[in-house]
Amino acid sequence: MERAIILSSLAASGTDFNLQRLTELAAELGIPAADLLVVAGHPVPAELLPPKRDARVVRQFAYHVSYCDHLRLAALEAFVRSLPRVATPEPLVKPAWPGRRPAETRFAAVLGALIRNRGFGIGELPFMGLSHSTLHSMVWRWDPSPHRRQQLSAVAGPLGWTLPDLFAVADEPYSEELRPMLHCHHLGRVFAAAVPLTIAQLIESSEKADQLSVREDYGVWQPVSQGFAEECPDFP
Repeated sequence: MERAIILSSLAASGTDFNLQRLTELAAELGIPAADLLVVAGHPVPAELLPPKRDARVVRQFAYHVSYCDHLRLAALEAFVRSLPRVATPEPLVKPAWPGRRPAETRFAAVLGALIRNRGFGIGELPFMGLSHSTLHSMVWRWDPSPHRRQQLSAVAGPLGWTLPDLFAVADEPYSEELRPMLHCHHLGRVFAAAVPLTIAQLIESSEKADQLSVREDYGVWQPVSQGFAEECPDFP
């Protein structure tokens, strides 16, 4: 069955699927199991969520990774996946909801949970060309609007989702002419791979990202305004 049909079906009636089948589907589709559970309206087990996070460390990690181009993102993802998985002494706790208010629409709830699955809050997300107020609105009431396709094109990449997949979940028509605004899903693949990492490992991975990207330190925060979406091999 076509990916878009599967994802649309899960978004519409995913509670009809049991946990085992959703886990199998996630592996078949190459989507994190925690994300597919969210799409299907199921709770995410604590063991699939990140351990306790330090917001400053997460923000720095996301910022440094966003300076890597495609070649360096591949190397960084391999490095992150090579790090040992360390059992944390503290009990696993679901990360806080990323928005200021609880979600009031279905897709706002999905978006907020996808962000939470990575241990991010709104302030920890990399620069995506959207204001914080817009992002807070999107995880509160994200109804269909003339801006929705642009917003989907902005958030898909940092979440590690391709545009066709996220558009299918959002029940939004997708056109092959659409492109990521700044970052493609190769950036988000690093964030998804980093979900199990400890704070110390996130710091180590940030340092590795700096080594790979040869990022020039300006002493102040600066957004990666251009991203590397134009280089993405997924788009002709």
